[in-house]
Amino acid sequence: MSVRDLFLAIARRWRGAVAILLLVVAATAFATSRQPQVFESRTTVYFAATDEAGESSGNLYQMPAGERSTLARIARSPLMLDPVRETLGLDASVPLSVEAVPGGDDTALFDFVVRSDSPDHASAVAEALPQQLATTARSYAPTLAQSGASVAAQFVDQPTQSSEPVSPNPTRNLAIATLAGLMLGLAYALGMQALDTRLRSTADVEALTGRPVLSTVPVLPTAGRTSSMYIENDPFGPQAEAIRKLRTNLVFVDVASDAGHSFVVTSSLSAEGKTTTVVNLGMAMAESGRRVLVLDADLRHPSVASELGLEGAVGLTSVLAGDARAEDVIQRWRDTEMYVLAGGEIPPNPSELLGSRAMERLFKQFLRDFDFVLVDSPPILPVTDALVMSRLTGGLLMVVSAASTRRRHLQEALRTLEAAEAEVSGFVLTKTPAERSGSYNYQYYGRETPVTAGETRGSRRQSGGARRLARRKGARAARR
Repeated sequence: MSVRDLFLAIARRWRGAVAILLLVVAATAFATSRQPQVFESRTTVYFAATDEAGESSGNLYQMPAGERSTLARIARSPLMLDPVRETLGLDASVPLSVEAVPGGDDTALFDFVVRSDSPDHASAVAEALPQQLATTARSYAPTLAQSGASVAAQFVDQPTQSSEPVSPNPTRNLAIATLAGLMLGLAYALGMQALDTRLRSTADVEALTGRPVLSTVPVLPTAGRTSSMYIENDPFGPQAEAIRKLRTNLVFVDVASDAGHSFVVTSSLSAEGKTTTVVNLGMAMAESGRRVLVLDADLRHPSVASELGLEGAVGLTSVLAGDARAEDVIQRWRDTEMYVLAGGEIPPNPSELLGSRAMERLFKQFLRDFDFVLVDSPPILPVTDALVMSRLTGGLLMVVSAASTRRRHLQEALRTLEAAEAEVSGFVLTKTPAERSGSYNYQYYGRETPVTAGETRGSRRQSGGARRLARRKGARAARR
């Protein structure tokens, strides 16, 4: 995985990663607040061997190292702690933890660390325990017992007493929780990225297919948007400009010479945006002055007419069945150069109708009568209708949804097309997040006043430029 892929994974799932981070930190904070406080007292004690008169007669370092280690272990055991509890009046519910570490071979020092639930308890035990150990040392040190000497505990460092607990440590715990949360959040983002097989970007589609993405159509917030006819309802929005970019790029697409001005538009599965793309592309073509026919060849689920609010009961099936003439059922969209042939009634044999000689003759007529023919076809994977239509058209556009199309679906669709010797001319990536679509703020170049009758967008822009030029000339003349 490249650095770019890593950043993309985090950018796509940063909300989940942040939620994991906050959850880990919150759980750690709660657990820390519920932990009992532990206070610590430390002391260093010098153990000296004394004779019966109490005079110093040697150091414990003269004992074998094993016996000194034994005394250190005894100091942590109930044999020492129980008498200390009894002496100090501490019951068994008071937590006690003791560490006793003897010095090296050339020292008689012992370091004691006592932990308890209060600083008073810890310091009291740290003071009493060495005295208790000195009293009973002969019972656990044979060499000392044979010498007849006793042991006296002398404090080198008095037991410490601190009001700050050594545990829990909120700062340390939260720091560790933050680091763990960041790592878990990153693991979540990378894991979901590996499991997510959707084609989310232009780079994903082109890397998988080796073919160009002609345009990306973003998905925008739905507030105030009740129609998917971008060209008509939001002509200067990023979606409309994406469709115009597709229109422009189609000019440079290599297609069959005998039907070069016709395309079948399809997708791997349903709900990927093919019908919306066909309708808007037809509007964009008509906007540029071309005479365009939008043909609804999705006879299993015709939706072009309903998308445009046109009559859909009579259409292509009626013409192929001989019940109507094409020129009688083709509908013009508003006052534009876009014409629509609806699907008509759903037939029992869609593939046979689309592959018939009547369909072939009809399509050749369309190629003669229109500058451009756009065919809305069913998805490739469920049925073969798109493959049948691809033999009549000059090229095939594949619509891919960034929100739903999976790699395996597109790969399977491409294998199906390859088996049928149908070549994909290009891809259209739909439903991409607006910030990732490559679109700019086209409203900057737009206008709020409508184009008047007889005035084209080009003339409006030209007159605006002329006015600005006149203002600059006037300003220079005034300065003179």
